[in-house]
Formats: sequence, C-alpha cells, structure tokens
Amino acid sequence: MEAQSQSNNPNPNPNPHRNNSVASSMPLWPTIDGPLGLSEEESVGYARRFYTFGFALLPLLWAVNCFYFWPVLRHSHSFPRIRPYVVGSAIGFAVCATLLSSWSLTFAIGGERLFGPVWDQLVMYNLADRLGLTGWS
Repeated sequence: MEAQSQSNNPNPNPNPHRNNSVASSMPLWPTIDGPLGLSEEESVGYARRFYTFGFALLPLLWAVNCFYFWPVLRHSHSFPRIRPYVVGSAIGFAVCATLLSSWSLTFAIGGERLFGPVWDQLVMYNLADRLGLTGWS
C-alpha cells in the first residue's frame, strides 16, 4: 500500500532542497528577523542609509547594519544588491573600532609617562579647574 502511494507522488522527496548543501546554505531573508523583517527591496534602502549615515561619524550605525543584515554578511553569494553596503559597513566599523581602541589604550596605558608635560592639557578632568567651574559660588 505504501509503495503505491509513493508511486503516485511525483516528487518522492518532500523537501528537494534539504539534501542540496548549496541551496540550504542560502538564506531566504536578508535580515536576522526572517519573514517578520524587511523585504529585499526595502532592505536595499535601509542598508544604503545605514552605510551612508555611518560616514557622519556614527560608526555604531555600521555595527547595526552588520548585525541586522547578518545573513547577507555571512553568505557571500546572497543578495548581491545589499552585500556591498553591508560589507562596507563591516570594514568601516572594524577600522573605527581599531582606531578608537588604539587611541583609548594609548591614553589609558601611556598616560603622563608617554605624553610628559602636555598630559595636563590633554586630559579632560583638568578642564573644569581651568575654566573655573569647580566652585559653587
């Protein structure tokens, strides 16, 4: 009986993409929230805006772009219209994070030993004293 029902089924494999590793590795949605998120057309606009506004000294938007469009970043052959913006955001965020980290570590580790007498002019905690903002009267 079961052999007869299988012969009536034109597609014996109910999910033909399950065994195909290339098709199963391609994401169906460009965003991390899947079908609840944006369509591919809307995603192009959002990815472009996040990428462009990241140049306005808002590298956090580049990080948001990479996070939200993670399926595009993870799969190299998916969504070719969105991918340049997401990869550009990843590169921009990596560069900004590297520069910010090296700058902050230079001040935290080096401090007065590294900068010498100029240190008093560089640190912000002396700014209130120099401007006379520390007194309440």
